Amino acid sequence: MAPTLTVTNAEFEGRTVGLRAVDGIITEFGPEVAARTGDDHLDARGFAITRGLVNGHGHAAMTLLRGFGDDLPLKEWLETRIWPAEARITPADVYWGTRLACLEMMRSGTTHFWDMYWFQFDVARAVQDSGMRATVSQVFLSFPGAPEEARPEAAPEGMERLRSFGPRITPSLGPHAIYTVDEPTLRLVAELAAAHDAPVQIHLSETEDEVAECVAARGCRPAEYLDRIGLLTETTVLAHGVWLDDGELELIAARGATIVTNPASNMKLAVGRAFRYPAARALGIPFGLGTDGAASNNSLDLLAELKLLTLLQKHTHSDASVLPAPEAWAIATGDAAPVLGGTPLAVGAPADFLLIDQHSAEMTPSPLVDALVYSGSGAAVDTTVVDGVVLMRHRQVDGESEIRAQARAAAQRIRTIT
Repeated sequence: MAPTLTVTNAEFEGRTVGLRAVDGIITEFGPEVAARTGDDHLDARGFAITRGLVNGHGHAAMTLLRGFGDDLPLKEWLETRIWPAEARITPADVYWGTRLACLEMMRSGTTHFWDMYWFQFDVARAVQDSGMRATVSQVFLSFPGAPEEARPEAAPEGMERLRSFGPRITPSLGPHAIYTVDEPTLRLVAELAAAHDAPVQIHLSETEDEVAECVAARGCRPAEYLDRIGLLTETTVLAHGVWLDDGELELIAARGATIVTNPASNMKLAVGRAFRYPAARALGIPFGLGTDGAASNNSLDLLAELKLLTLLQKHTHSDASVLPAPEAWAIATGDAAPVLGGTPLAVGAPADFLLIDQHSAEMTPSPLVDALVYSGSGAAVDTTVVDGVVLMRHRQVDGESEIRAQARAAAQRIRTIT
């Protein structure tokens, strides 16, 4: 149970406010809040209080592969670097790689992230130990050598086991993609999602080749294929979506599915097109932002990703008015995609929030949201709180040295080129 936490003297929308959290829930928020004896007290004088950020797509433990195979074409990158290294990865490696990801994300303002990776129970354990909030996948892959935990017959037990990690872990179903998971398994995922009331996260239409192969093999485009097998619903989260056409966007809007864009990864891996945000926005599609894994980004700083998102959209569409700062901020906090689990700053909501140094050189003298979107980075985050617990206080995180050392040792072992 979290200690009672009180924040005083924080700036919020032009006024000075306080916040009180009991058992991880905001019980008071406004100008009259005062610290009481025994509270964990944060004096936020000079800092702004904001919602935490939601990283809507990633592979946390791939921090261990950061910078391993940079500047290679996608196929060569996968076949000569990523897949051989992942064949050597152990559950302990995934634990420490995820701890490193959690460290990086909490230092840059993310309080909730969506993850899809091997050894999901070690991912969940790392999230639990870090204090963060995450939606963790029961992964599905249909090829020889996949871990036992990624096979369909393990799914029901796996979902229940993920639930046992507590309320900060949301279990989800994570079929990797339509080209790595066979149709019977995808249909099983649809059944499990309904039976367990679980969200589904899947890569979709990341490359032009994926679309061409789907049309050739199935006679329809990727989003149409998902719909045909019952996997395009209000709880489906589609990562990337770069090559979706107008008809697919209309279908996604009709089904209420969410799209999460990952601009840095898409640009680095040269997928050939920017996501068509204005078209999705016009249809009212729920929309989120993700970093993807650190092997293809290489950063998990969602504020840095946010600037890339806004500038790429303005540049691609030759229109400086596309994706204004308040709209972009709503995407980064999960407010533009309810299924992603963003939390408001309001009484009764989980106490997940940030204290921002809005008077740093790079933030001065812009309005707060404009500064966060266009000139901010994770360095502007002074304090990160999740579930009423201070995870980072004045840029200090408990256990940081051990996390970095353990992750570095794991990375050195698996990053072998043969």
